[in-house]
Amino acid sequence: MARRILVGDDEPAIRTVLAAYLEADGFAVVHADTGAEALRRALDTSDPVDLVLLDVGLPDLNGLEVLTTIRARSEVSVILVTARAEEVDKLVGLNVGADDYVTKPFSPREVVARVNTVLRRVHREPADATPPDPVLRFSGLTIDPERREVRVGETDVELSALDFDLLLALADAPGRVFSRAQLLEKVWGYDFYGDDRVVDVHIRTLRSALGDDANRPGIVGTVRGVGYKFLPRPGEATP
Repeated sequence: MARRILVGDDEPAIRTVLAAYLEADGFAVVHADTGAEALRRALDTSDPVDLVLLDVGLPDLNGLEVLTTIRARSEVSVILVTARAEEVDKLVGLNVGADDYVTKPFSPREVVARVNTVLRRVHREPADATPPDPVLRFSGLTIDPERREVRVGETDVELSALDFDLLLALADAPGRVFSRAQLLEKVWGYDFYGDDRVVDVHIRTLRSALGDDANRPGIVGTVRGVGYKFLPRPGEATP
C-alpha cells in the first residue's frame, strides 16, 4: 500500500506540483488548504497519513500551532515548509517537534528526497531492522535503545525521536569526535538536504533535556572547529 502524504498548503499551485512529484515517486497524496483541515486530517486515525508537509503560513491556524497540537496527540512525521528563512522559524519549528524543514522557493525533487529520508528513519521496514542494542550504562546516565528510554540518575528524560537518535549515535562511540556531516548522515540520512547547523540546534535541545551545561558539559562535548563527542565512558555503574 502506498504511503500517504498530507500536503497542507493554501497555495493550490504548490499543492499540485508537490502532489505530482510525490505521486510519481509512489506516494498517495492528501490535500489540506487550511490549518484546521490539515490538523483534522493529520489526526484522523480512521484514515491515517504517514507524513505531513505543513506550510507555516497557513490561514486560520499557522503551521506551528498545528504542529504543536499534532505533537500533543500523535507521533506522525512532520516536515515544515516556510517562506521565511529567518533562523527563528527553523529553531521554533524544530523545538516543537518537526522532523525537518524546507524553505520556499524549493525544488520539488528536494522535498521528495527529504520525505523519503524522514520515512526511512522513522518507519523502518522489518526486513531492514537490526537487533536492538543492549542497554547502554554510564555514570549517572542510562540509554535503552530497544525501549527508547533515557534516564539521568533516577529521572526519566523525555526526548524527541530525533534527539534520541542523535544521543544514541554519539553514545554508541564514546570519545569519538563526529563532524556535523557525519552526524547528519548517521541520524538524518545520507541524502539529507539542508544546513548542517540543524545539528547544532538539536545538540542544544538535547543538552537542555539532559541538564547538560554547554559551558561545562558532562555528556555532550564540543570540539571546536570539528564537531561533537560523547563524554561519559561505558561500563560505569549508574547511581
